[in-house]
Amino acid sequence: MVIIDAQQNIAFNAQQLGLDYTRWAWHQRQSADEPPAVTSLRDNMLGRVAIVFGSLQVLPETAVGLPAWQRYTYPTAADARQLALWQLDYYRRLADDHDSIQLILTRDDLAAVLESWSDEQSIEQRKQGIVVKLKGAEPISEPMQIEEWLENGVRIVAPAWGQTRYAGSAGTDGGLTRLGYELLEVMADYEVLLDISAMSERAAADALDRYEGAIIASHSNPRRFHHSPRCLPEALIRRLAERDGAMGIMVYNRFLRRDWHPRDRQRQVSVAHWVDAVDYVCQLTGAVEHVGLGSNIDGGYPLSALPIEIDTSSDLWLLRRRLLERGFTEAEASAILGGNMLRKLNQSLPDG
Repeated sequence: MVIIDAQQNIAFNAQQLGLDYTRWAWHQRQSADEPPAVTSLRDNMLGRVAIVFGSLQVLPETAVGLPAWQRYTYPTAADARQLALWQLDYYRRLADDHDSIQLILTRDDLAAVLESWSDEQSIEQRKQGIVVKLKGAEPISEPMQIEEWLENGVRIVAPAWGQTRYAGSAGTDGGLTRLGYELLEVMADYEVLLDISAMSERAAADALDRYEGAIIASHSNPRRFHHSPRCLPEALIRRLAERDGAMGIMVYNRFLRRDWHPRDRQRQVSVAHWVDAVDYVCQLTGAVEHVGLGSNIDGGYPLSALPIEIDTSSDLWLLRRRLLERGFTEAEASAILGGNMLRKLNQSLPDG
């Protein structure tokens, strides 16, 4: 069994923090003033994270609460485009320079990565697949330009990360804009995988009703465990399941335990709390097919904001054991940790 993680910020952290994805995370922990390195190619491979959805994330200079380590922001959509292209080039250079990394552009690429993890293959032959996800559509100059981003390797688009010209973001009342509806139409023509994470409730509901292609919420925890607009309410989770979508659960303490406090050891969060969120989605939807992992483990948090068993992405393999201990079968654990996101990839990736 392998893991598919629907949210890691590999290129963003290379751009903003100077992290090197090819070096062990532990070797890159230097400044206490910056988020610690928690992911790397080696850590992911050790944790059997065979595929990651690697985000392109850019933030406006007007964003509230930007941390001191945030080096680059954008004042205009043109600047957003340039920052995102830098990150996209980082993924392409990783794949060009390292035989163990493969960008997943087609179903054939996906099959090749999965085959490298079969029992017949040696450890040296394993590959990690990266599916590039545009996390916030502001870098797309206008809807028809999506074709250019697809040609350059993007396979997943989340219209909102913060307010964009295309959709309202979590915590706002804004829905899809006119450009947003046009963007969905073009995305449907190319069978792009739509990610509703970080969209406002109104925009997400509109997208679920309007979009005809495959849909996920790559990293969106249930609101039952933390009342944040970044978390999905019951109605949206049910609607996502009706559309055969899947939502990735983050390993972020604040979204896993409502009363969590970083300085109170009595309120520590463990991997069992992640399983609680997974089980809740399964019970709410009546199936295991609509939940997965979208760790966002490298989302700029201190280590104290991750479950106590998690130090690097190599520890994501512990999630399997906790699922089995809770009573999930091997097949169910496999679906949750990989199969459900794999289903959405197979529905959206082109042949060849």
